[in-house]
Amino acid sequence: MQKSVFVKFVSEPKNDSLKSIVGLACAAQAINDGNNVSIFFAAAGTRLLDPNYIEELGTDFPMITQIMETIASKATLYCSFASVKAVLGHSEGDGALFVSDDKIEWSGPPGVIALATSSDVQLTY
Repeated sequence: MQKSVFVKFVSEPKNDSLKSIVGLACAAQAINDGNNVSIFFAAAGTRLLDPNYIEELGTDFPMITQIMETIASKATLYCSFASVKAVLGHSEGDGALFVSDDKIEWSGPPGVIALATSSDVQLTY
């Protein structure tokens, strides 16, 4: 039975890259299992949208690019614009993220609450 799965990334991946990789792998698995997956990147979790950081992770974990491509093409992505600006120094429309800006729903706390309260399952990394 298909579930609504909400995955939120807020932790600094540089502090625990393995935790972030596990979260991304779980999100990709939920997608591959046929679930409706929404992912919100906020705070330091927005670093996972930095193509340079994904490339760096791929040195030790080559499967990460494929996982991110699955997520980018099949999940509904949400992101905090303020977090991207604060963590990565990019503005919406810069085209500097792993995912093109037009594939991201830009939101903040109201989006997080709406996704959390409407989902069957929540995972936070």
